[in-house]
Amino acid sequence: MHITDFDYDLPPELIAQYPEEKRDEARLLVVDRKKDEVYHKRFFEIIDYLNSGDCLVMNDSRVLPARLFGVKRDTGAKAEFLLTRRLEGERWETMVRPGKKLKPGSTVDFCTEPGRALSAEILDYGADGTRIVEFSCDGSFHDRLEENGHIPLPPYIDRQDEALDREMYQTVYCREEGSVASPTAGLHFTEDLLDKIREKGVKTAYVTLHVGIGTFRPVKCEVVEEHQMHFEEYSVTQENADLINDTRKNGGRIISVGTTSARTLESAATDDGTVLAGHGSTGIFIYPGYRFKAVDALITNFHLPKSTLLMLVSALYDREKMIGIYEEAVRRKYRFFSYGDAMFIE
Repeated sequence: MHITDFDYDLPPELIAQYPEEKRDEARLLVVDRKKDEVYHKRFFEIIDYLNSGDCLVMNDSRVLPARLFGVKRDTGAKAEFLLTRRLEGERWETMVRPGKKLKPGSTVDFCTEPGRALSAEILDYGADGTRIVEFSCDGSFHDRLEENGHIPLPPYIDRQDEALDREMYQTVYCREEGSVASPTAGLHFTEDLLDKIREKGVKTAYVTLHVGIGTFRPVKCEVVEEHQMHFEEYSVTQENADLINDTRKNGGRIISVGTTSARTLESAATDDGTVLAGHGSTGIFIYPGYRFKAVDALITNFHLPKSTLLMLVSALYDREKMIGIYEEAVRRKYRFFSYGDAMFIE
């Protein structure tokens, strides 16, 4: 397959720059794969498409305030860090700007206030232009990061992060801190909607996959099959694995909330669809031709042209039909990407 097989025209004005004021009032495009039909709804109506005995599987990863702005200690020049992965202790793999001036041996100060100081020394070069850095701080690193860090909004959101993003770029069920991007399909759920879904007899299970910076990196290979995915850490507890597996045994559907949950489930599943508890690192690349083992249906947002995420949703349905659905979403002026509208592929 060629990367252009997953292209579509998207007017820039359809890229959502802010979330809906009420999470569950985003629009919802429902894809009925059996009937080859689509329906246009609001997200709170998702409950009408869920059945007692189904199981929603959600990624409970929490977004770090991973973007830091500081100054080089020796020159006072401005510097920007984006934490991408904790290595050990307070040592991190980090993207930096300006790259040419931030070399091993450099120290960057983010706050020099006594009792609240935060700084980092660049130790070495990392993979793909990153740096290995070690932080020093007064008190708790977590507290200093919360005080100085910014929510790392995706590059297609053309603004600085604001106070509202601290809440709205997190799911209401996030728990495990470690992502640099939100599992955005889950942003549409409210506590009230989840309560109503559970009252209907739908189970809710959680997995954890910490979203890395690779989620923003474009596919550079012209031939899809040659692309190499980035690796991300995931975990599934025994309690949640049992809940998912019991759902399948009892004839319910496993409905993945988002592509990160889907990649976790497919990485943790055996060939017969049994999900195994444990920790792992996955670089699974799902594109048309892939046979899903654990995922029966998917709630997702609208994804970038030529992206691995668009390839994943196309694998669950049909590439040509999915591109046609995206083109219809453009005609109907759905809002796209992280803060945009949602799709349910059932």
